[in-house]
Amino acid sequence: MSPATYTILLSSLATGTVITASSFHWFMAWIGLEMNTLAIIPIISKQHHPRATEAATKYFLTQAAASALILFSSMINAWQSGMWDITQPTNPLSSILLTMALTMKLGLAPAHFWLPEVLQGTTIPTALIISTWQKLAPMALIYLTTNSLSPTILIMIGTLSTCIGGWGGLNQTQTRKLMAYSSIAHFGWMTTIAPMLTNLMLLNLMVYTTMTTSLFTMLIMTKSKTLQNMATTWTLSPALTSITLLTLLSLGGLPPLSGFMPKWLILNELVNQNLILVSSIMAMSTLLSLFFYLRLTYITALTLAPNTLNTTHKWRFLPNSPRLLTITVPTTLLLLPMTPTMIQ
Repeated sequence: MSPATYTILLSSLATGTVITASSFHWFMAWIGLEMNTLAIIPIISKQHHPRATEAATKYFLTQAAASALILFSSMINAWQSGMWDITQPTNPLSSILLTMALTMKLGLAPAHFWLPEVLQGTTIPTALIISTWQKLAPMALIYLTTNSLSPTILIMIGTLSTCIGGWGGLNQTQTRKLMAYSSIAHFGWMTTIAPMLTNLMLLNLMVYTTMTTSLFTMLIMTKSKTLQNMATTWTLSPALTSITLLTLLSLGGLPPLSGFMPKWLILNELVNQNLILVSSIMAMSTLLSLFFYLRLTYITALTLAPNTLNTTHKWRFLPNSPRLLTITVPTTLLLLPMTPTMIQ
């Protein structure tokens, strides 16, 4: 793919997200989502490999179905109320259809099956885009319509997503599938807190995006696609291996790292709302996610090969450290002391 084409596609991605996030008319929001979908399809399938074509087809079918549900929901609402305003979905049927569509768009349980397969079938940089940037437009719609969506349904979807995200990642050996289940779990936390405090949802989204960008950037630098590849990253850069360890622990939500902050605040709010059972289930499901993060941490930084491994000698390639890490890594690791200033 030529640089000019790639630039146009990335610009279309950015434009689609901005249109959706800044629109108050359902038709414009739908146009932004469609621009997002149509721009990412060539990026997913650019490898000209059957696996990439399969991933692009699954992504297109899922996103097209979700966009059709959003359009159908907005048309029902306009038919009943005569308004196309995003913040006024008054019809219960349109509200339920919109919730289903956003669940499919974000890859939340029980409509999560497409996300691990799509991430596994594409490159690591494209997986980063799907896990972070492609989730911003649906989250913007949840932010705009959260007062009209059913809190019970959102909490059920979020709790189920945190459990599925923990269970699904236990038996995975591919780093992209691990990050897919990590995405499902984290967006489950955001969906659960959305009906109560949208500022906590946005804070969690910001922290998750930063942590995921850091880890994916490290995977790109070390060319690590499996757990076996992660076991040899210490030969490439010991400092990068140490940072990867801390980033994984932050994704798991261990204090005193940044990943602990949104989980702590969300659990606190759930307890204040007397949702004791929901907060207990989500706290227990975090232990499942923490298990595969710790396993990845152990393989990456706490084991040394006793002899030469039958894998690519990574020490032959000098690491190309992008400047992006200088911004994302401190935010990933050191945000917890700033909690009082961020929740005001």
